[in-house]
Amino acid sequence: MSTELAHTETAAFSLLIVEDEPNLRAALIAMVALEGFATLEASTMEEARKVLGESRVDAVLVDLSLPDGSGLDLIGESHVQPEPEYVVVTGDATAETAVQALRRGALDYLTKPVDRARLRSVLTNLQRTRALKTDVSDLRDHLRELGRFGKMVGRSDAMQKVYALIQRVAPTDAAVFVTGESGTGKELVAETIHSLSSRRARPFLALNCGAMAPTLIESELFGHEKGSFTGAERRRLGYFERANGSTLFLDEISEMPLDLQVKLLRVLEASVVTRVGGTEATPVDVRIIAASNRDPLKAVANGTLREDLLYRLNVFPIELPPLRARGADVTLLAERFLDEVNARQGTQKTFTPRALARLQATAWPGNVRELKNVVERAAILADEAIDLEALPSLKAVEPVSSDATLRVRVGSPLAEVERRLILSTLEALNGNKRQAAETLGISLKTLYSRLNVYQGHGHNEKPRDAAGGRSPAIARDDEAGS
Repeated sequence: MSTELAHTETAAFSLLIVEDEPNLRAALIAMVALEGFATLEASTMEEARKVLGESRVDAVLVDLSLPDGSGLDLIGESHVQPEPEYVVVTGDATAETAVQALRRGALDYLTKPVDRARLRSVLTNLQRTRALKTDVSDLRDHLRELGRFGKMVGRSDAMQKVYALIQRVAPTDAAVFVTGESGTGKELVAETIHSLSSRRARPFLALNCGAMAPTLIESELFGHEKGSFTGAERRRLGYFERANGSTLFLDEISEMPLDLQVKLLRVLEASVVTRVGGTEATPVDVRIIAASNRDPLKAVANGTLREDLLYRLNVFPIELPPLRARGADVTLLAERFLDEVNARQGTQKTFTPRALARLQATAWPGNVRELKNVVERAAILADEAIDLEALPSLKAVEPVSSDATLRVRVGSPLAEVERRLILSTLEALNGNKRQAAETLGISLKTLYSRLNVYQGHGHNEKPRDAAGGRSPAIARDDEAGS
Protein backbone atom coordinates (compact mmCIF):
# COMPACT_ATOMS: atom_id res chain seq x y z
CA MET A 1 0.00 0.00 0.00
CA SER A 2 1.44 3.38 -0.98
CA THR A 3 1.59 6.16 1.60
CA GLU A 4 -0.54 8.42 -0.60
CA LEU A 5 -3.26 5.77 -0.96
CA ALA A 6 -3.13 4.95 2.74
CA HIS A 7 -3.73 8.59 3.69
CA THR A 8 -6.75 8.71 1.41
CA GLU A 9 -8.34 5.51 2.74
CA THR A 10 -7.54 5.75 6.46
CA ALA A 11 -7.71 9.45 7.32
CA ALA A 12 -10.54 8.82 9.78
CA PHE A 13 -9.04 5.64 11.28
CA SER A 14 -7.53 6.26 14.74
CA LEU A 15 -5.20 3.83 16.46
CA LEU A 16 -4.05 3.81 20.09
CA ILE A 17 -0.54 2.47 20.77
CA VAL A 18 0.00 1.22 24.33
CA GLU A 19 3.70 0.49 24.96
CA ASP A 20 5.80 1.29 28.03
CA GLU A 21 9.19 1.22 26.27
CA PRO A 22 9.66 4.77 24.84
CA ASN A 23 11.84 3.86 21.86
CA LEU A 24 9.58 1.06 20.66
CA ARG A 25 6.51 3.22 21.18
CA ALA A 26 8.06 6.01 19.07
CA ALA A 27 9.02 3.51 16.36
CA LEU A 28 5.49 2.07 16.26
CA ILE A 29 3.97 5.55 16.07
CA ALA A 30 6.26 6.44 13.16
CA MET A 31 5.50 3.23 11.24
CA VAL A 32 1.75 3.52 11.79
CA ALA A 33 1.77 7.20 10.78
CA LEU A 34 3.55 6.31 7.53
CA GLU A 35 0.58 4.06 6.68
CA GLY A 36 -1.75 7.03 7.09
CA PHE A 37 -3.35 6.27 10.47
CA ALA A 38 -4.03 8.88 13.14
CA THR A 39 -2.23 7.80 16.32
CA LEU A 40 -2.78 8.16 20.05
CA GLU A 41 -0.36 6.85 22.67
CA ALA A 42 -0.19 5.55 26.23
CA SER A 43 2.50 3.89 28.33
CA THR A 44 0.38 2.19 30.99
CA MET A 45 -2.99 0.51 31.40
CA GLU A 46 -4.24 3.50 33.39
CA GLU A 47 -3.31 5.94 30.63
CA ALA A 48 -4.85 3.66 27.99
CA ARG A 49 -8.16 3.50 29.87
CA LYS A 50 -8.20 7.29 30.12
CA VAL A 51 -7.65 7.68 26.35
CA LEU A 52 -10.32 5.10 25.56
CA GLY A 53 -12.74 6.94 27.80
CA GLU A 54 -12.10 10.34 26.24
CA SER A 55 -11.37 9.70 22.54
CA ARG A 56 -12.80 7.76 19.62
CA VAL A 57 -10.47 4.83 18.96
CA ASP A 58 -10.89 2.36 16.11
CA ALA A 59 -8.08 -0.01 17.08
CA VAL A 60 -5.56 -0.61 19.85
CA LEU A 61 -1.99 -1.96 19.55
CA VAL A 62 -1.23 -3.03 23.11
CA ASP A 63 1.85 -4.60 24.70
CA LEU A 64 1.08 -7.83 26.49
CA SER A 65 3.22 -6.89 29.52
CA LEU A 66 2.74 -3.42 30.98
CA PRO A 67 3.91 -2.00 34.33
CA ASP A 68 0.40 -2.04 35.79
CA GLY A 69 -1.10 -5.16 34.20
CA SER A 70 -1.60 -7.34 31.15
CA GLY A 71 -2.68 -5.75 27.89
CA LEU A 72 -5.22 -8.57 27.49
CA ASP A 73 -7.22 -7.05 30.34
CA LEU A 74 -8.10 -4.05 28.17
CA ILE A 75 -10.03 -6.26 25.74
CA GLY A 76 -13.73 -6.04 26.38
CA GLU A 77 -13.46 -3.23 28.95
CA SER A 78 -14.56 -0.46 26.60
CA HIS A 79 -18.24 0.43 26.83
CA VAL A 80 -18.30 2.40 23.57
CA GLN A 81 -19.93 0.85 20.51
CA PRO A 82 -18.50 -0.40 18.29
CA GLU A 83 -15.71 -1.61 20.56
CA PRO A 84 -12.15 -1.05 19.22
CA GLU A 85 -10.27 -3.88 17.55
CA TYR A 86 -7.24 -5.15 19.48
CA VAL A 87 -3.82 -6.33 18.35
CA VAL A 88 -1.43 -7.50 21.07
CA VAL A 89 2.34 -6.97 20.85
CA THR A 90 4.45 -9.59 22.58
CA GLY A 91 8.02 -10.79 22.87
CA ASP A 92 6.79 -14.31 23.64
CA ALA A 93 5.73 -15.65 20.23
CA THR A 94 4.40 -19.02 21.38
CA ALA A 95 1.28 -20.64 19.99
CA GLU A 96 -0.23 -20.61 23.48
CA THR A 97 0.20 -16.86 23.76
CA ALA A 98 -1.38 -16.28 20.37
CA VAL A 99 -4.36 -18.54 21.09
CA GLN A 100 -4.89 -16.88 24.48
CA ALA A 101 -4.97 -13.46 22.83
CA LEU A 102 -7.42 -14.59 20.14
CA ARG A 103 -9.69 -16.24 22.70
CA ARG A 104 -9.84 -13.04 24.70
CA GLY A 105 -11.02 -11.21 21.59
CA ALA A 106 -7.84 -9.88 19.97
CA LEU A 107 -7.95 -9.69 16.18
CA ASP A 108 -4.24 -10.48 15.71
CA TYR A 109 -0.82 -10.28 17.35
CA LEU A 110 2.65 -8.89 16.57
CA THR A 111 5.97 -10.14 17.88
CA LYS A 112 8.94 -8.02 18.90
CA PRO A 113 10.89 -6.74 17.08
CA VAL A 114 7.95 -5.61 14.95
CA ASP A 115 8.42 -6.23 11.23
CA ARG A 116 7.06 -3.38 9.09
CA ALA A 117 5.67 -5.67 6.38
CA ARG A 118 3.85 -7.70 9.02
CA LEU A 119 2.57 -4.49 10.67
CA ARG A 120 1.29 -3.23 7.30
CA SER A 121 -0.58 -6.52 6.78
CA VAL A 122 -2.14 -6.27 10.24
CA LEU A 123 -3.21 -2.67 9.68
CA THR A 124 -4.83 -3.59 6.37
CA ASN A 125 -6.70 -6.40 8.13
CA LEU A 126 -7.81 -3.97 10.84
CA GLN A 127 -9.41 -1.71 8.24
CA ARG A 128 -11.10 -4.60 6.47
CA THR A 129 -12.39 -6.08 9.73
CA ARG A 130 -13.77 -2.74 10.91
CA ALA A 131 -15.64 -2.25 7.63
CA LEU A 132 -16.97 -5.82 7.68
CA LYS A 133 -18.21 -5.52 11.24
CA THR A 134 -20.11 -2.37 10.30
CA ASP A 135 -21.74 -4.21 7.38
CA VAL A 136 -22.53 -7.25 9.54
CA SER A 137 -24.01 -5.07 12.30
CA ASP A 138 -26.34 -3.35 9.82
CA LEU A 139 -27.35 -6.72 8.37
CA ARG A 140 -27.95 -8.19 11.79
CA ASP A 141 -30.17 -5.36 13.00
CA HIS A 142 -32.30 -5.47 9.86
CA LEU A 143 -32.69 -9.22 9.54
CA ARG A 144 -33.17 -10.03 13.22
CA GLU A 145 -36.41 -8.09 13.11
CA LEU A 146 -37.55 -10.54 10.43
CA GLY A 147 -36.30 -13.59 12.33
CA ARG A 148 -33.43 -14.17 9.90
CA PHE A 149 -29.65 -13.93 9.93
CA GLY A 150 -28.20 -14.70 6.53
CA LYS A 151 -29.66 -18.12 5.63
CA MET A 152 -30.42 -18.86 9.28
CA VAL A 153 -33.99 -18.59 10.57
CA GLY A 154 -35.06 -17.95 14.17
CA ARG A 155 -35.75 -15.10 16.54
CA SER A 156 -35.54 -16.96 19.87
CA ASP A 157 -33.14 -15.74 22.57
CA ALA A 158 -31.06 -18.90 22.08
CA MET A 159 -30.51 -18.10 18.40
CA GLN A 160 -29.90 -14.40 19.05
CA LYS A 161 -26.90 -15.45 21.14
CA VAL A 162 -25.63 -17.59 18.25
CA TYR A 163 -26.05 -14.67 15.84
CA ALA A 164 -24.05 -12.43 18.18
CA LEU A 165 -21.19 -14.95 18.25
CA ILE A 166 -21.23 -15.28 14.47
CA GLN A 167 -21.17 -11.51 14.11
CA ARG A 168 -18.14 -11.27 16.37
CA VAL A 169 -16.04 -14.01 14.79
CA ALA A 170 -16.99 -13.77 11.10
CA PRO A 171 -14.71 -10.84 10.16
CA THR A 172 -11.68 -12.51 11.77
CA ASP A 173 -9.62 -15.49 10.60
CA ALA A 174 -9.97 -17.36 13.91
CA ALA A 175 -10.69 -21.10 13.81
CA VAL A 176 -14.25 -21.93 14.90
CA PHE A 177 -15.56 -25.14 16.48
CA VAL A 178 -19.34 -25.62 16.15
CA THR A 179 -21.06 -28.17 18.38
CA GLY A 180 -24.67 -29.25 18.62
CA GLU A 181 -26.97 -32.20 18.16
CA SER A 182 -27.40 -33.76 14.73
CA GLY A 183 -29.68 -31.67 12.55
CA THR A 184 -29.25 -28.34 14.35
CA GLY A 185 -27.62 -26.60 11.37
CA LYS A 186 -23.87 -26.63 12.02
CA GLU A 187 -22.95 -26.39 8.33
CA LEU A 188 -25.36 -23.46 7.94
CA VAL A 189 -23.49 -21.66 10.72
CA ALA A 190 -20.22 -22.27 8.89
CA GLU A 191 -21.68 -20.97 5.62
CA THR A 192 -22.98 -17.85 7.38
CA ILE A 193 -19.57 -17.15 8.95
CA HIS A 194 -17.95 -17.52 5.53
CA SER A 195 -20.51 -15.27 3.80
CA LEU A 196 -19.83 -12.49 6.32
CA SER A 197 -16.02 -12.78 6.13
CA SER A 198 -13.39 -11.23 3.89
CA ARG A 199 -13.10 -14.65 2.18
CA ARG A 200 -16.66 -14.63 0.88
CA ALA A 201 -15.61 -14.00 -2.75
CA ARG A 202 -14.06 -17.51 -2.83
CA PRO A 203 -16.18 -20.73 -2.83
CA PHE A 204 -17.06 -22.26 0.55
CA LEU A 205 -16.03 -25.93 0.74
CA ALA A 206 -17.32 -28.61 3.12
CA LEU A 207 -16.14 -32.15 3.86
CA ASN A 208 -17.95 -34.65 6.09
CA CYS A 209 -15.15 -36.60 7.77
CA GLY A 210 -17.57 -39.27 8.98
CA ALA A 211 -18.92 -40.03 5.50
CA MET A 212 -15.51 -40.53 3.89
CA ALA A 213 -13.69 -43.88 3.76
CA PRO A 214 -10.51 -43.77 5.90
CA THR A 215 -8.42 -44.81 2.89
CA LEU A 216 -9.67 -41.89 0.81
CA ILE A 217 -9.90 -39.00 3.24
CA GLU A 218 -6.17 -38.15 3.16
CA SER A 219 -6.26 -37.86 -0.63
CA GLU A 220 -9.46 -35.79 -0.44
CA LEU A 221 -7.95 -33.36 2.06
CA PHE A 222 -4.41 -33.02 0.75
CA GLY A 223 -4.68 -34.17 -2.88
CA HIS A 224 -2.47 -36.74 -4.63
CA GLU A 225 0.08 -37.05 -7.39
CA LYS A 226 -0.41 -39.18 -10.50
CA GLY A 227 0.48 -42.81 -9.82
CA SER A 228 0.65 -42.37 -6.04
CA PHE A 229 -1.77 -45.29 -5.58
CA THR A 230 -3.89 -47.65 -7.68
CA GLY A 231 -6.43 -45.59 -9.58
CA ALA A 232 -4.55 -42.29 -9.28
CA GLU A 233 -4.45 -41.68 -13.01
CA ARG A 234 -3.79 -37.95 -12.74
CA ARG A 235 -2.78 -35.29 -10.25
CA ARG A 236 -5.66 -34.13 -8.08
CA LEU A 237 -5.89 -31.08 -5.85
CA GLY A 238 -7.28 -31.72 -2.38
CA TYR A 239 -9.75 -29.65 -0.38
CA PHE A 240 -6.99 -27.55 1.20
CA GLU A 241 -5.58 -26.37 -2.12
CA ARG A 242 -9.05 -25.81 -3.58
CA ALA A 243 -10.02 -23.80 -0.49
CA ASN A 244 -6.91 -21.61 -0.65
CA GLY A 245 -7.97 -18.08 0.29
CA SER A 246 -11.37 -19.38 1.42
CA THR A 247 -13.06 -21.37 4.20
CA LEU A 248 -13.02 -25.15 4.70
CA PHE A 249 -15.72 -26.75 6.86
CA LEU A 250 -14.73 -30.09 8.42
CA ASP A 251 -17.89 -31.74 9.74
CA GLU A 252 -17.77 -34.58 12.29
CA ILE A 253 -14.08 -33.96 12.90
CA SER A 254 -13.96 -36.55 15.70
CA GLU A 255 -14.69 -39.28 13.10
CA MET A 256 -11.38 -38.59 11.34
CA PRO A 257 -8.75 -41.36 11.84
CA LEU A 258 -6.21 -40.45 14.53
CA ASP A 259 -3.18 -40.79 12.25
CA LEU A 260 -4.76 -38.33 9.85
CA GLN A 261 -5.51 -35.94 12.71
CA VAL A 262 -1.74 -35.72 13.27
CA LYS A 263 -1.19 -34.75 9.61
CA LEU A 264 -4.05 -32.25 9.74
CA LEU A 265 -2.50 -30.61 12.79
CA ARG A 266 0.82 -30.22 10.96
CA VAL A 267 -0.92 -28.58 7.99
CA LEU A 268 -2.78 -26.17 10.28
CA GLU A 269 0.38 -25.19 12.15
CA ALA A 270 2.67 -24.86 9.09
CA SER A 271 0.07 -23.63 6.55
CA VAL A 272 1.59 -25.91 3.91
CA VAL A 273 0.23 -29.11 2.37
CA THR A 274 2.00 -32.01 0.66
CA ARG A 275 0.00 -34.17 -1.74
CA VAL A 276 -0.10 -37.94 -1.26
CA GLY A 277 2.83 -39.40 -3.19
CA GLY A 278 4.47 -35.98 -3.54
CA THR A 279 7.41 -34.22 -1.92
CA GLU A 280 6.70 -30.57 -2.72
CA ALA A 281 5.12 -28.49 0.07
CA THR A 282 2.46 -26.06 -1.19
CA PRO A 283 1.58 -22.98 0.92
CA VAL A 284 -2.13 -22.64 1.69
CA ASP A 285 -4.22 -19.94 3.36
CA VAL A 286 -7.35 -21.65 4.62
CA ARG A 287 -9.72 -20.76 7.43
CA ILE A 288 -10.96 -23.87 9.24
CA ILE A 289 -14.41 -24.28 10.77
CA ALA A 290 -14.82 -27.68 12.42
CA ALA A 291 -17.94 -29.29 13.85
CA SER A 292 -19.08 -32.28 15.84
CA ASN A 293 -22.36 -33.58 17.27
CA ARG A 294 -20.32 -35.04 20.15
CA ASP A 295 -19.00 -33.27 23.21
CA PRO A 296 -15.41 -32.57 22.09
CA LEU A 297 -14.01 -33.04 25.61
CA LYS A 298 -15.65 -36.46 25.83
CA ALA A 299 -14.26 -37.28 22.38
CA VAL A 300 -10.79 -36.45 23.69
CA ALA A 301 -11.39 -38.59 26.79
CA ASN A 302 -12.63 -41.47 24.61
CA GLY A 303 -9.55 -41.26 22.40
CA THR A 304 -11.40 -40.33 19.18
CA LEU A 305 -10.12 -36.74 19.04
CA ARG A 306 -6.56 -35.59 19.72
CA GLU A 307 -6.32 -33.02 22.47
CA ASP A 308 -3.71 -30.95 20.62
CA LEU A 309 -5.94 -30.80 17.52
CA LEU A 310 -8.92 -29.72 19.62
CA TYR A 311 -6.76 -27.01 21.19
CA ARG A 312 -5.86 -25.77 17.70
CA LEU A 313 -9.45 -25.86 16.37
CA ASN A 314 -11.40 -24.69 19.40
CA VAL A 315 -10.23 -21.06 19.35
CA PHE A 316 -13.81 -19.78 19.12
CA PRO A 317 -16.49 -22.31 20.17
CA ILE A 318 -20.15 -21.94 19.13
CA GLU A 319 -22.77 -24.27 20.60
CA LEU A 320 -26.06 -24.61 18.72
CA PRO A 321 -29.23 -25.11 20.78
CA PRO A 322 -31.54 -28.05 20.01
CA LEU A 323 -34.82 -27.15 18.30
CA ARG A 324 -36.85 -28.06 21.40
CA ALA A 325 -35.10 -25.21 23.25
CA ARG A 326 -35.95 -22.59 20.61
CA GLY A 327 -39.62 -21.99 21.43
CA ALA A 328 -41.64 -20.31 18.67
CA ASP A 329 -38.81 -20.82 16.18
CA VAL A 330 -40.47 -24.16 15.41
CA THR A 331 -43.47 -22.40 13.87
CA LEU A 332 -41.25 -19.87 12.10
CA LEU A 333 -39.12 -22.62 10.55
CA ALA A 334 -42.09 -24.80 9.61
CA GLU A 335 -43.76 -21.95 7.74
CA ARG A 336 -40.46 -21.07 6.05
CA PHE A 337 -40.02 -24.67 4.86
CA LEU A 338 -43.63 -24.76 3.62
CA ASP A 339 -43.06 -21.50 1.71
CA GLU A 340 -40.10 -23.17 -0.04
CA VAL A 341 -42.25 -26.20 -0.96
CA ASN A 342 -45.02 -23.93 -2.27
CA ALA A 343 -42.51 -21.97 -4.36
CA ARG A 344 -41.12 -25.17 -5.91
CA GLN A 345 -44.49 -26.81 -6.54
CA GLY A 346 -46.54 -23.72 -7.42
CA THR A 347 -48.97 -24.45 -4.56
CA GLN A 348 -50.48 -22.35 -1.74
CA LYS A 349 -50.76 -24.85 1.09
CA THR A 350 -51.03 -23.67 4.70
CA PHE A 351 -50.95 -25.16 8.21
CA THR A 352 -54.06 -25.33 10.34
CA PRO A 353 -53.75 -23.97 13.90
CA ARG A 354 -54.01 -27.55 15.21
CA ALA A 355 -51.11 -28.68 13.01
CA LEU A 356 -48.92 -25.78 14.16
CA ALA A 357 -49.74 -26.58 17.78
CA ARG A 358 -48.73 -30.22 17.21
CA LEU A 359 -45.44 -29.16 15.62
CA GLN A 360 -44.75 -26.77 18.48
CA ALA A 361 -45.38 -29.48 21.09
CA THR A 362 -43.02 -32.01 19.50
CA ALA A 363 -39.66 -32.91 21.07
CA TRP A 364 -37.79 -33.00 17.69
CA PRO A 365 -34.90 -35.38 18.42
CA GLY A 366 -33.77 -34.86 14.81
CA ASN A 367 -33.97 -31.08 15.22
CA VAL A 368 -34.30 -28.74 12.22
CA ARG A 369 -33.47 -31.46 9.69
CA GLU A 370 -36.29 -33.63 11.05
CA LEU A 371 -38.73 -30.71 11.03
CA LYS A 372 -37.93 -29.94 7.39
CA ASN A 373 -38.52 -33.56 6.37
CA VAL A 374 -41.83 -33.67 8.27
CA VAL A 375 -43.04 -30.47 6.58
CA GLU A 376 -42.15 -31.75 3.10
CA ARG A 377 -43.90 -35.08 3.74
CA ALA A 378 -46.98 -33.31 5.12
CA ALA A 379 -47.11 -31.05 2.05
CA ILE A 380 -47.18 -34.13 -0.18
CA LEU A 381 -50.00 -35.76 1.81
CA ALA A 382 -52.22 -32.68 2.17
CA ASP A 383 -54.39 -31.16 -0.54
CA GLU A 384 -54.89 -27.59 0.67
CA ALA A 385 -54.65 -27.18 4.44
CA ILE A 386 -52.13 -29.29 6.35
CA ASP A 387 -53.92 -30.73 9.39
CA LEU A 388 -53.12 -33.43 11.96
CA GLU A 389 -53.75 -36.37 9.63
CA ALA A 390 -50.93 -35.18 7.35
CA LEU A 391 -48.45 -35.27 10.22
CA PRO A 392 -46.71 -38.47 11.32
CA SER A 393 -46.78 -39.64 14.91
CA LEU A 394 -44.73 -37.00 16.66
CA LYS A 395 -43.47 -37.41 20.20
CA ALA A 396 -44.60 -34.43 22.22
CA VAL A 397 -42.81 -33.05 25.26
CA GLU A 398 -45.02 -34.15 28.14
CA PRO A 399 -45.52 -31.76 31.07
CA VAL A 400 -44.84 -32.94 34.59
CA SER A 401 -48.01 -34.25 36.16
CA SER A 402 -49.36 -31.75 38.67
CA ASP A 403 -50.61 -34.48 41.02
CA ALA A 404 -47.40 -36.54 41.06
CA THR A 405 -45.71 -36.90 44.43
CA LEU A 406 -42.29 -37.57 45.89
CA ARG A 407 -42.21 -38.89 49.45
CA VAL A 408 -39.36 -37.77 51.69
CA ARG A 409 -38.88 -38.44 55.40
CA VAL A 410 -39.22 -35.48 57.76
CA GLY A 411 -35.74 -34.54 58.98
CA SER A 412 -34.00 -35.77 55.85
CA PRO A 413 -30.86 -33.76 54.94
CA LEU A 414 -31.68 -30.95 52.48
CA ALA A 415 -28.95 -32.14 50.10
CA GLU A 416 -30.62 -35.56 49.90
CA VAL A 417 -34.07 -34.00 49.35
CA GLU A 418 -32.64 -31.83 46.58
CA ARG A 419 -30.97 -34.83 44.96
CA ARG A 420 -34.13 -36.91 44.91
CA LEU A 421 -36.23 -33.99 43.67
CA ILE A 422 -33.87 -33.31 40.76
CA LEU A 423 -33.60 -36.98 39.75
CA SER A 424 -37.36 -37.52 40.02
CA THR A 425 -38.12 -34.46 37.90
CA LEU A 426 -35.60 -35.57 35.31
CA GLU A 427 -37.11 -39.06 35.21
CA ALA A 428 -40.64 -37.63 34.83
CA LEU A 429 -39.48 -35.61 31.84
CA ASN A 430 -37.83 -38.60 30.15
CA GLY A 431 -34.33 -37.23 30.67
CA ASN A 432 -34.96 -33.81 29.09
CA LYS A 433 -32.43 -31.80 31.09
CA ARG A 434 -33.35 -28.40 29.70
CA GLN A 435 -37.04 -28.83 30.53
CA ALA A 436 -36.15 -30.23 33.96
CA ALA A 437 -34.05 -27.14 34.72
CA GLU A 438 -36.91 -24.87 33.65
CA THR A 439 -39.41 -26.84 35.75
CA LEU A 440 -37.15 -26.67 38.83
CA GLY A 441 -36.38 -22.98 38.30
CA ILE A 442 -32.62 -23.46 38.03
CA SER A 443 -30.13 -22.91 35.22
CA LEU A 444 -29.08 -25.75 32.93
CA LYS A 445 -25.50 -25.24 34.11
CA THR A 446 -26.60 -25.72 37.73
CA LEU A 447 -28.47 -28.90 36.81
CA TYR A 448 -25.42 -30.37 35.08
CA SER A 449 -23.25 -29.46 38.08
CA ARG A 450 -25.63 -31.27 40.44
CA LEU A 451 -25.77 -34.35 38.21
CA ASN A 452 -21.99 -34.48 38.02
CA VAL A 453 -21.82 -34.41 41.82
CA TYR A 454 -24.39 -37.20 42.12
CA GLN A 455 -22.56 -39.33 39.58
CA GLY A 456 -19.26 -38.75 41.35
CA HIS A 457 -20.79 -40.00 44.61
CA GLY A 458 -22.33 -43.05 43.00
CA HIS A 459 -25.92 -41.74 43.16
CA ASN A 460 -27.12 -43.27 39.92
CA GLU A 461 -30.19 -45.07 41.23
CA LYS A 462 -33.69 -44.10 40.19
CA PRO A 463 -35.59 -42.05 42.81
CA ARG A 464 -38.11 -44.07 44.76
CA ASP A 465 -40.90 -43.31 47.21
CA ALA A 466 -41.07 -44.47 50.81
CA ALA A 467 -42.67 -47.75 49.82
CA GLY A 468 -39.84 -48.58 47.48
CA GLY A 469 -41.73 -47.90 44.24
CA ARG A 470 -40.75 -45.39 41.60
CA SER A 471 -42.44 -42.04 42.03
CA PRO A 472 -41.56 -39.46 39.37
CA ALA A 473 -43.32 -36.74 41.28
CA ILE A 474 -42.91 -33.68 43.42
CA ALA A 475 -44.46 -33.08 46.86
CA ARG A 476 -43.57 -32.68 50.51
CA ASP A 477 -43.70 -35.70 52.80
CA ASP A 478 -46.33 -34.23 55.16
CA GLU A 479 -48.56 -33.36 52.15
CA ALA A 480 -48.39 -37.01 51.09
CA GLY A 481 -49.54 -38.09 54.53
CA SER A 482 -46.46 -40.04 55.62
